[in-house]
Amino acid sequence: MLNPDFLKSGQGARLAFLEKPSATPIAELLISFANSDGGMIVVGLKADGSYAGAVEREGLPKLLKEAESQCSPAVTTGSWEAVEMPEGMVYALRVPRSIELHALTDGRVLLRDAAQNRPLGGQEILKLASAKATGDYESQPVPGATKEDFSKKILEEYLAKRAERTKRPYNGKMDDLLREIGAIDNAGRATVSGVLLFAEYPQHWLPQAGIVFVKFVGKMPRGENNLAGYTRREEITGALPRVIEAGWNMVWSEMAVSAVVKGLEREETHEYPQFAVREAIVNAVCHRDYRIKGRRIEIRMYSDRLEVISPGGLPGFITIENIVDEHFSRNPRLVNGLFQWGYIEELGLGIDRMMESMSEAGHQPPDFDARPYSFAVTLRNARETPSAPDWVRNTNHRQARALQYIRENGSITNREYRTLCQGVSAETLRLDLVDMVERGILLKVGSKKGTYYILK
Repeated sequence: MLNPDFLKSGQGARLAFLEKPSATPIAELLISFANSDGGMIVVGLKADGSYAGAVEREGLPKLLKEAESQCSPAVTTGSWEAVEMPEGMVYALRVPRSIELHALTDGRVLLRDAAQNRPLGGQEILKLASAKATGDYESQPVPGATKEDFSKKILEEYLAKRAERTKRPYNGKMDDLLREIGAIDNAGRATVSGVLLFAEYPQHWLPQAGIVFVKFVGKMPRGENNLAGYTRREEITGALPRVIEAGWNMVWSEMAVSAVVKGLEREETHEYPQFAVREAIVNAVCHRDYRIKGRRIEIRMYSDRLEVISPGGLPGFITIENIVDEHFSRNPRLVNGLFQWGYIEELGLGIDRMMESMSEAGHQPPDFDARPYSFAVTLRNARETPSAPDWVRNTNHRQARALQYIRENGSITNREYRTLCQGVSAETLRLDLVDMVERGILLKVGSKKGTYYILK
């Protein structure tokens, strides 16, 4: 019997509710989930997740057969599983992602889009068929690797993170879990996704599964006199969770930091928003084409931009134009594993939030460059400079220097102002400060020798 906690998230890209079991709606969901990243159908619930009424379990296998007869080719599923709710029992059916392209007998090809089943157009069908034809590489066994090569420490960390996300610990057999998440196949052999997620050093079998980090001096790869223009080059290896963390820490260590004074608070501003950088790295690790053996992910850090380049073009029918609205995973087992680990906050929303975080920090949106065998995300560090308010533009050059000093230090005294503007009479500087107080720019605090000025 399944724990009902997974229902709390509501309908979405991998979960659908049916109020009453019916063959055609079930068939449509079978097609949608099989063509996408897989999912789960739950009968007995209304669209809002509330209990819809009793469902006769005895009739569900027959309905499933009717639904499967409407699918071409047939979609492979398991059996209905009971989910106990306070009001009564509902039933769930797992639908795995398929390496084949499935259609309904009436010719429709559906894809799961958020909480909807969306029909695909002709060009989209061709692109999806092409992506399916490449096979499911991440589920293939890795020659020479076994489940004994999985790190016990990494597995324990995964179980702890998974329990934290699902709100319940896993108490079953480890082999059953590894088989369920695709880390081993039915014969118990270690798969590509299993090795990438849980082996201490996956690069022994999959040398392409790493990151090359390069920090350049200027805006171009080549330096002066045709010499290498970089100051640091590192190769990052290990299980994918370790690769993500190491890549992020390397960018963080090289990131420029500036200080901004807001009121009396000094606030550090980093060169790039944290979420945008992490999301770019996570996306590259999740969605790269691991069949391409001659290239690794590259993180290139220039003086004006950060580039994250991932081997392999955009998956399936995804294009630059629909990348924000559509979702399709080349490696759904890796995506799910890193989601359970906590590296992905909510499936399918990363690009949206990356763009939002760049905008909120005053940067222009990320640039996306899709090519047949690579995909690059570029984050630019230039911020849009807001126009100065009238009271700043109407100050003289001495007053402007005083205001900058206050922004950096929180306040200014007469003595500090004289040091800042040497060669100017004390009376002139005193009148500068009086003028800014009278115009409401500064606030005078204290009296006599204890006087200082802060921004009003």
